[in-house]
Amino acid sequence: MQTVALSERKVIVFAGLRNAGKSSLMNAVADQEVSIVSPVAGTTTDPVRKAMEMVPYGPVILTDTAGLDDEGAVGRLRVSSAQKILLQADLIVYIIDGSTGYSKSDYANIEIIKQSTTPCIGILNKADLPLEPGSNKPFIDHQISYMSFNNLNGDKNALVHFIGTNLPAESADTLLGGMLKRGDIVIMVVPIDLGAPKGRLIKPQVYAIRESLDSDAVVIVCKDKELRSAISRLNEPPKLIITDSQAVMRVLPDVPKGTQLTTFSILSARFKGDLAVMVEGLKAISELKDRDKILIAEACTHHEGADDIGRVKIPRWLTNFTKKDLQFEFSRGNDFPDDVGQYKLIVHCGACMLTQKSMHNRIRITALTGTPLVNYGVLISYLQGAMPTVIEPFPEAILAWNELPAAAAY
Repeated sequence: MQTVALSERKVIVFAGLRNAGKSSLMNAVADQEVSIVSPVAGTTTDPVRKAMEMVPYGPVILTDTAGLDDEGAVGRLRVSSAQKILLQADLIVYIIDGSTGYSKSDYANIEIIKQSTTPCIGILNKADLPLEPGSNKPFIDHQISYMSFNNLNGDKNALVHFIGTNLPAESADTLLGGMLKRGDIVIMVVPIDLGAPKGRLIKPQVYAIRESLDSDAVVIVCKDKELRSAISRLNEPPKLIITDSQAVMRVLPDVPKGTQLTTFSILSARFKGDLAVMVEGLKAISELKDRDKILIAEACTHHEGADDIGRVKIPRWLTNFTKKDLQFEFSRGNDFPDDVGQYKLIVHCGACMLTQKSMHNRIRITALTGTPLVNYGVLISYLQGAMPTVIEPFPEAILAWNELPAAAAY
């Protein structure tokens, strides 16, 4: 059976106050002891995750979180961690202990969740005990669908059905987004260098190959040194060439007239985020000044190499391009800063390890502070002079490019 990547699974987050029964609910859905259950409030500290197939709703990740009312210095860190997990959720299951009733904190938490774009449902838990009258008021007042659940012998199938039917529908977006049709020829340029993972391809490359095959297109994969030879053997020019961003200027001279060119990272920006927003973010580059702070945000965690793309190459290229004394900071994995307003520019990776929802939330957060955001592929193509060629297949990106100030668009 094919393994579904974690970044392609729907994320279900169980949230609520301490001792509301979040861990018990997650175990009931998983039908196994995944999260520790204890009558002691605050047993769950770090987020607990479980990947599973929720039949018949598809692959999901269940996530148990610390209570949103945790106390003390460490407790506040746990709450902060839980809040970051909520930003990754495709569905929030908010749990209230019906035996003790709701609190002002429950009411406030649900109000905040409702202000976001994340779907939320409720569980009135511990229905095996006498329920406090009005325990469901936060759900009713905020028009949140909810069900009661009995921890001792509740109907697990009904619980799974309730959660599964409230999961948001699958996104219709794909990496290539209908760019190819039957018989089209696509060449994918995949350099094998120090930055390439040993023995495998990166996720956007794998997905692009599979989607092209699903479209009944003809797929050719080669390194940049073999591109010219591969094109010369064809009876007709390829419809599309997709290249690694770092090889774009080596590839560009060999692209036949009428063939579209883009990069894997730009496809990722369009699929996981908002390509037009990232093109708009380029305007910040011409406005950078000495000592401005730049955030390099990486979604994956890896050891830094001698010529690491995020921590070495991009800072060097951006500094050389702007001729400014820029200050670079870095974040990894889920550690996206709370205060993004301190940065003059955020340079994000391709987000292949993030869900669409997580990346969209990061874009939303930066938009609230007015912080420009670009991704690796958009920035690298811009710095190397490959714009707007690599975004010509995407009208929304071209529109954003044409609206850039003259100083930004070279």
